[in-house]
Amino acid sequence: MKPNEKVIRQRSKFLSLVLRHQPASIGIQLDREGWTDIQILLSQMSKHRQKMSFGELLDIVENNDKKRFQFSADGQKIRAVQGHSSAQVQRDYNPITPSDVLYHGTATRFVECILQQGLIAGTRHHVHLSADLVTARKVGQRHGKVVIFQVDSIQMHQDGFKFYQAENGVWLTEHVPVSYLKILDNDWSK
Repeated sequence: MKPNEKVIRQRSKFLSLVLRHQPASIGIQLDREGWTDIQILLSQMSKHRQKMSFGELLDIVENNDKKRFQFSADGQKIRAVQGHSSAQVQRDYNPITPSDVLYHGTATRFVECILQQGLIAGTRHHVHLSADLVTARKVGQRHGKVVIFQVDSIQMHQDGFKFYQAENGVWLTEHVPVSYLKILDNDWSK
């Protein structure tokens, strides 16, 4: 990884931290939909030894492979599109019908717990699901040896569970009970 890529990755992680989980750590506030003023964000980042120019912020937003961030239509505000754990953010996603199956990538060390509880949001507001196996595998690999769960999302939807889709394509739901899960990678116990 090139030094510049490393710096960009670190700054992107920092943005995720403050725009999803800990805005107060640098003295910013997020509104109910997760928005904060860009100039205040950059000023507060600078005060907390995380100086970033608007050009660098623009580069991160435009080139983030997961499209985690977005600017408001007027270009004055920024937010993380999903993944929030901050109590002040309560995004109002519109429920939509999911595709027949969705996927969740995770690490082998979480399988037993998932088989007991299903997929739970934990500290986040929603469980994150992928529409394709490639994305699910990438997500799972971040945490260790990967296991892919297939979610019978259409049956869940028919049974009354709500699904949402964030602007970056990530599927969201509040909980996936065990009965709707199937392990695709059968070698998880090795």
